[in-house]
Amino acid sequence: MTAEITIGAAAPSAETRLAPQHDVLREVARDLEAAFLAEMLKHAGFGASRESFGGGVGEEQMTSLLRAEHASALADRGGIGLAESIFQSLVRQAEAGQ
Repeated sequence: MTAEITIGAAAPSAETRLAPQHDVLREVARDLEAAFLAEMLKHAGFGASRESFGGGVGEEQMTSLLRAEHASALADRGGIGLAESIFQSLVRQAEAGQ
């Protein structure tokens, strides 16, 4: 019985070990950016009720959903670059924990 020895085979790098997590971390980062953008849109007055025909609670709820969808669409298209910064930070933390 002979054993094969592979020369030059390195242990998997941290990036290789964390590759399956990268998709999850990227999605978390995108969601955080979308939440941030939704708050910024809210404070900027996006979707504020008009004085003449106020729809009450229903309008407020739908405006909130519309604002969240706009923020999500912005984040999907690259946003303001916050998601990438968050992603890089999450990857560094995950690598440090390994």
